Amino acid sequence: MKIIGIDPGSRITGYGIIRKEGNRLIHVDNGAIFTDAHKDFPLRLQRIYRGLTEIIERHSPDAMAVENIFFATNVQSALKLGQARGAAIVAGVNAGLPVYEYSALQVKQAVVGHGRAAKEQVQKMLKALLNLPEVAQEDASDALAVAVCHAHSVGLNTLRERLK
Repeated sequence: MKIIGIDPGSRITGYGIIRKEGNRLIHVDNGAIFTDAHKDFPLRLQRIYRGLTEIIERHSPDAMAVENIFFATNVQSALKLGQARGAAIVAGVNAGLPVYEYSALQVKQAVVGHGRAAKEQVQKMLKALLNLPEVAQEDASDALAVAVCHAHSVGLNTLRERLK
């Protein structure tokens, strides 16, 4: 199974792609989509959508995992983050991907073993888990963590869906 993880942001949207083969997690790609803060906001959302659409077409993942919004400095920031998240989700849904959502607490728990882990702990654990040559860029690292969280949760999600 190939999973794309997304760390949504209106200025920087991180993505991370991993492959799950049995109990092994293999790094495929990671990076970030940068938007121009001087452009109109709808054009920034378009950049996120088109960028993720291109990445999805290139890598053909089987599922998308997106981090939930958990903190915003103000209402305006929360709205923009929610819209960026929406652009990312629509890119996944339009590509026919099932989309799963995880809180930051769930992501940290899945990667490090406890939900209050520092960002640096998550990055170091990802470097070791995925055998990365270096720590990934911050937003890409967060996205890889979301993908790893889904890889660890996929069995539970499948069971939940069967029980519905």
